[in-house]
This record gives sequence, structure tokens and C-alpha cells, in this order.
Amino acid sequence: MSLTFHWFLPTNGDSRHVVGGGHGTPATASGRDRPPTVAYLSQIARAAEDLGFLGALTPTGAWCEDAWLTTAMVSQHTERLKFLVAFRPGFVSPTLAAQMASTFQRHSGGRLLLNVVTGGESHEQRAYGDFLDKDDRYRRTGEFLEIVRGLWEGGTVDLKGEHLRVEDARLARVPDPVPEVYFGGSSPIAGEIAARHADVYLTWGEPPAQVAEKIEWVRGLAAHHGRVPRFGIRLHVITRDTSEAAWAEADRLLAGFDPETVRSVQAGLARSESEGQRRMLALHGGGRDGLEIHPNLWAGIGLVRGGAGTALVGSHAEVAERIQEYAALGISEFVLSGYPHLEEAYWFGEGVLPLLAGAGLWRHPDERRDTSVQVPFAG
Repeated sequence: MSLTFHWFLPTNGDSRHVVGGGHGTPATASGRDRPPTVAYLSQIARAAEDLGFLGALTPTGAWCEDAWLTTAMVSQHTERLKFLVAFRPGFVSPTLAAQMASTFQRHSGGRLLLNVVTGGESHEQRAYGDFLDKDDRYRRTGEFLEIVRGLWEGGTVDLKGEHLRVEDARLARVPDPVPEVYFGGSSPIAGEIAARHADVYLTWGEPPAQVAEKIEWVRGLAAHHGRVPRFGIRLHVITRDTSEAAWAEADRLLAGFDPETVRSVQAGLARSESEGQRRMLALHGGGRDGLEIHPNLWAGIGLVRGGAGTALVGSHAEVAERIQEYAALGISEFVLSGYPHLEEAYWFGEGVLPLLAGAGLWRHPDERRDTSVQVPFAG
């Protein structure tokens, strides 16, 4: 088994502190510390590429720069790195999205992956002119992906759905390769759509027991459709030479959380219709105590940030052990991030990936590189 690792492009800004935002909440002021310029994002992307990450996720929403445009620019400053572009299917025509993906593949050398985000916040969706409720948004997503996949297969698509309708839709040129679809969601309707369309089902970083339940749930739903998706997890990381140093960094980040900011962010996230966000909030309950919810799994990030709210914290060996714990459940892809994203990519890439390579669980995507490296850290 060879694990796959993706990094994160902070198109909402970066900092030595946690940059909040997401799920209907605005980015915090710390996002101005390192603005998300193409130059800075390209620096992160090149570091991730060199360290051995397969791809990089970009977020979507009012709190960040547009993912399609930004990654198209950054792709020109990298060679191998793939881009996991998050987008909301309710904001663009399925035929146009299929065409955009096809164009991206040709101009990037086949380096597009798609993270389909249905959208869990009605108040934010309405700002973009989308007035469907949550369940209808998921049903529309299913129709959207049915159209897109039909177009990518080179066929002519006619569909008169509940929410979408296309006639005589066809692409002049299909993408090569066809982008893989990453999809997440914890509600019943989300599970059904994922089972029918996801190549990779993504979950946020819940404790292993909860992740195991999700995997079993989606795997069972997919089996009814004759499908076998892969599974991925979205986590932050704080990894250092020693456990003490890693937890000191977590404490430093926590000390920078202004109580009023925490209160405001938690109030905003409480409005979320996302079942996944509700599960994230339940991990910490809005308080600063008891944030290590499983060995080396810290829920502090979720106090000021929507979406992914947990981090793996520990020595390089401890973080590698937790990754192996998730891998044993069936997780094969890890979408990671850390503050600031440039430096934290090196901490993980130089500290943890060699340990996983030594255990036979990871290989650098660039086959030309010598992956028989000596483990630099044993702490």
C-alpha cells in the first residue's frame, strides 16, 4: 500500500498564526500577514512538489481567492504537482465546468483533480444567487456530476432533471486524463451522492473510531452501485523533532486566539447547516480544555476556523504512527496543511515522509529521485 499526500494552497492568506474563515465566516486579520499572491502560492507549490506531495488543495468560498483562476496561474510555475480545485457546482453550468476541466488538463499536462463542494451554508449560497435548500443542492450536485461524467466520456448528453437541464451537450475535446472527483459530506443525502459519483470520499479529521464508521457507511452505499471509492482525510499538522516542541507550537497558536474572535467564529459556525461542521464543533464544544481528543489529535484549530478543525500534533514518529493508524482503517489519501504553509510543508516533508518511506508506505511521486533516504529524525 502506497499512501498519497496532498498539501494546501492558502488562497485566503497565510500567517504564523491560524488564519480563520470558511463556512460562512470571513478570513481573520492574520490572513493579511502573507497575502495569497501568485508568487507566494507558487513558492509553497514548488516546495510541496519537491518534497513529494502529489497535489495541493485550494478552498472555495467568499473568504478566499477563486480556485480555478489561481491554480491555473500557479500551475505555470510548477512541473508535476496536481491541483485539487474546490468548486461549487451550483455556481457554474455543468457543460462549462466540463469544458473548463478539459482545458485545464490540456494546458497543465493533466494535473487537475476536482473537489466538489455542494455548500452547507444557505446564507452564503444566496449571496451567489443560489436559493435551493441543502438537500436540493445535493440532488443538483448529483445531476451535475451525471452530466459532467457523460461529457467527459465523449458522449452527447441530454438530461432533464429536477434542477438541471441540458440538450445536445457535447465537448469538442474530452479531458485526458479524466479528472478524479473528490467529494465529502456527512449527511444521508451527501453519502448517497458520494456513493454514486466520488472517486475519493473525503472526511475531516475526526477520531479514528468515527472515521471508521464513515468509511463503512460510504463503502456500503457505494457497493449498492457497484463502485469502490478510495478514502481520504483532511487534517492540519504540527510536527517537530520532539513531541514537546510540537505541543509548544500548538500552545503558541492557542495563545494567539483572541477570546472575542473565538466567540464570534463559533457563533457564525453554529449557523452552519453542514453535518460535517456540526461534528467538528462537537469535538471541542467551543472551549479551550480537553482539546487533545485522541492521542496526537488536537481540535484547537476549529476554535477559529471553519471546515477542517483538527491537527496531528507530535514528534515526527508520533505523527507517522497516527497516519498509519488512519491508513489501517482504509484511508489512503491525506490532504494536509499547517501554519505557515511554507515552513510546515518542510517540517512534514523532511520529518514524517522519510519515516513512512522507510516503512514502505510512501514513495516520492518523482521516480527519478532516490527515495531510499536516511531517516533524519528519530524523536
